[in-house]
Amino acid sequence: MASSVTQPLRAPGGLLPARPTALADIVEYGSGAVVSRTLAKGRAGTLTVFAFDRGQELSEHSAPFDAYVLVLDGSLELKIGGAPMTARKGEAVLMPANVPHALLAVERCKLLLTMLRDAPVE
Repeated sequence: MASSVTQPLRAPGGLLPARPTALADIVEYGSGAVVSRTLAKGRAGTLTVFAFDRGQELSEHSAPFDAYVLVLDGSLELKIGGAPMTARKGEAVLMPANVPHALLAVERCKLLLTMLRDAPVE
């Protein structure tokens, strides 16, 4: 029988418990670059903040688990399963498991990427 105990996420990025944090301030833009900082990582998933300079992209790929993008600043174009869309500051998008997806920063953009692996549901 599988254990129903969930393991806490480790916080290598230094998020302090019970303290408000401005996620968009965690990473700075880099000229012609994608900058990232992992905030938490565990068996259940990861939280990573990204800063994309204008024109930077993640080429099409897929992952074996769901991923959520929350746009913190700017906007980006996404292609999920071949369907193009734009996400702007304050909007979230689900990228389903095993569906090809790609990202392009049409302007400077920051986002929180939440990846959820298989984990017990309580």
